[in-house]
Amino acid sequence: MKKRALIVDDNDNNLMLEKDLLEVAGFEVFEAENAANGIAIARKEKPDIIIMDVRLPDMRGSEAAKILREDKETNDIPIVFVTASVMAEGKEEINAITNSGFIGKPINTRTFAKEVSQFIK
Repeated sequence: MKKRALIVDDNDNNLMLEKDLLEVAGFEVFEAENAANGIAIARKEKPDIIIMDVRLPDMRGSEAAKILREDKETNDIPIVFVTASVMAEGKEEINAITNSGFIGKPINTRTFAKEVSQFIK
């Protein structure tokens, strides 16, 4: 069975690149341009993993993650934050979220799908 990934990113170029890399690696991919849509899709589709930008137009990725963690349907889905801005406070914000990690931008196109897969139980 295909692994299922949800990508939440408001940057079309990042979204398409990450989607293409995961699809080539055999993932079924869902996409959302903002946190609210990402939360709705996560609840409906229950993906194996969520790849989320930290800075989204409607709320921070960490806020969306907290909402997903409070819902018993989505609380155990791993969340990988993909971000260029990993300052000290940003790392603390991500580390406070259970079952999460991050991949820095720019992503390595050769290893991205493998890195994402490592977060799936």
